[in-house]
Amino acid sequence: MSERLIGILISSFSKILIPGIRVTIPLTIISFAFSLILGLLLALVQVANIRGLKQLSQIYIWVFRGTPLLVQLFIIFFGLPSLGIMLDAFPAAVIAFGMNLGAYNAEVFRSAILAIPQGQTEAAYLIGLSYPQTMRRIILPQSFPIAFPSLFNNLISLLKDTSLASSITVVELFTTTQQIAARTYEPFALYCEAALIYLAFSTVLTWLQSWLEKKMVWKTPDEELSGGKGASGKARPIVGK
Repeated sequence: MSERLIGILISSFSKILIPGIRVTIPLTIISFAFSLILGLLLALVQVANIRGLKQLSQIYIWVFRGTPLLVQLFIIFFGLPSLGIMLDAFPAAVIAFGMNLGAYNAEVFRSAILAIPQGQTEAAYLIGLSYPQTMRRIILPQSFPIAFPSLFNNLISLLKDTSLASSITVVELFTTTQQIAARTYEPFALYCEAALIYLAFSTVLTWLQSWLEKKMVWKTPDEELSGGKGASGKARPIVGK
């Protein structure tokens, strides 16, 4: 490796990392928060079996899971202006990423909710709880730990997918790398450097996921007395409280 290339990689590292921290990470967090809210609403509509709304939510999920994310980005950023709707690049990316991931999160939430025994819902109705109260107090607190691993995996995937925002002029990590590569004519080394930064971000999220999953594990009273073992004498993790 030549001294020139080493110098380029060293000088470009901070130039690539800073947009990653200032743009890529906020874009990921905001889009993911939007997708969580949207996904939960879509899942609740389906579970509640509201006629009309359930079919609309299923069509939404079918469309956004069945079309490429890049096409959705182009429709929102380049297509909507023809209808008189003008959006800046960053908000357009947030909307596209959030709506796309919301369709996937909806299925994660729906599966997690349906994993809770139906008897718990029926028992809640017997004691006078309404549907919203049943969901808020009983079903969702139990379903979230079930959905958590899949949701966090979607977050990590979203972090990497934000590189597509470069196609609609969002100056994030990958866009900056492209600009430097165009000036220095060292695309291979610079793209590898960008890949390592993405890998570092993903690794931090993976560690965070592992830590949070351990925090969500709890023990029943008999397990506390037996050192984390159930009645059979074997350790068994229990997720959700």
